[in-house]
Amino acid sequence: MDEALSAAYELRRAMLGDAYVDAQKAETDPVAQDFQDHITRQAWGVWTRGGALSNRDRSLLVLAMTAALGRMEEFKLHASAQARTGVSDAELDELLFQVAAYCGAPAAISAKRALREVRATRATDAAPANTTAPTEA
Repeated sequence: MDEALSAAYELRRAMLGDAYVDAQKAETDPVAQDFQDHITRQAWGVWTRGGALSNRDRSLLVLAMTAALGRMEEFKLHASAQARTGVSDAELDELLFQVAAYCGAPAAISAKRALREVRATRATDAAPANTTAPTEA
């Protein structure tokens, strides 16, 4: 693996988590590894190229573009990673208004629904487990 691809994978893991990247790389079809390398080089290589945009800025752009294009699976993936990218809930809420204004209400409504799912999952995952035994009524 060359240095650029290695840096792209490192950032992808930092943003999306090891579990997600490992699951993607674990696919067993014949083209899976080449495809993951291609996606990582293309999509994450641009994040590692430097330039005037921070990773937080790039994250906001990805969220806006995936919402605008109706790519809700990818939108949810990146919305789930917002804590790692430095994007706040308030910023993500505001992004929906921008999407509505420039891309249309249907795109923003779909993104809002997807965001609701992400936040519900996050709340469920953060809830403490019930460690007390059930009582007889």
